[in-house]
Amino acid sequence: MYSIDLRGKTALVFGVANQRSIAWFIAQKLSEAGARLVITYQNERLKENAIKLTKSLESPVLLECDVQQPGHIENVFKNIQNKVGGLDILIHSIAYANREDLGGEFSKTNKEGFLLALEISAYSLIPIVRNAAPLLSKQGGTVVSMTFQASEKVFPGYNVMGTAKAALENEVKQLAYEVGEQGVRVNAISAGPVDTLSSRVIKGYVDMKRAAAERSPLRKNISLDDIAGTALYLSSDLSSGVTGEIIHVDAGYNIMGI
Repeated sequence: MYSIDLRGKTALVFGVANQRSIAWFIAQKLSEAGARLVITYQNERLKENAIKLTKSLESPVLLECDVQQPGHIENVFKNIQNKVGGLDILIHSIAYANREDLGGEFSKTNKEGFLLALEISAYSLIPIVRNAAPLLSKQGGTVVSMTFQASEKVFPGYNVMGTAKAALENEVKQLAYEVGEQGVRVNAISAGPVDTLSSRVIKGYVDMKRAAAERSPLRKNISLDDIAGTALYLSSDLSSGVTGEIIHVDAGYNIMGI
């Protein structure tokens, strides 16, 4: 039996793309702790993959949601209200930028690529929390998003995503203030470099990973399980007094000056 018991709670997870995605590891951890899972997939083309991936979960609810499409976010929460009846936990693990904007000179980022990265990776949290808050606030609830230290410092190759993560972290704090009166908590996990299909697209990722392992106090890279464990904590009542925080899960790399 897990020391953290989420039985009777419902968790909505955005961002489950494949078996190596951070969102998928979090979803599994929440399910193992007893939570009922609602998983979104981006479009009809990816629905079959979502069905196959989530077969190991106990009766998950699958809902389509492309955060760029009008009405999709609103429909997700209408469906949750009708099919599930409530919501306790929300995981926002959505990020995207054009491949050509994840390398080279940041100053060459064009307007379209900049807006795309900001819309999907940062802005999406705002309408998601806006629509989720009425469901989450019925019994209190928690929102967990994903960020990276490039929001604060330069990681060559991360480029426009660093800007997007900076915006996301500011949103976490503002939203935490706004929905706090309703008993809803909003936090983010700032994870160190970790192997996912998305991270391998970033030019300079190998250097980021090597530096983290060499210089972090724990002298290692983190794992997807490390991130999922922190998400489990933030999803539980053990973190009932924590909101508006950016929690680093990076083996301590963020504290180092050199």
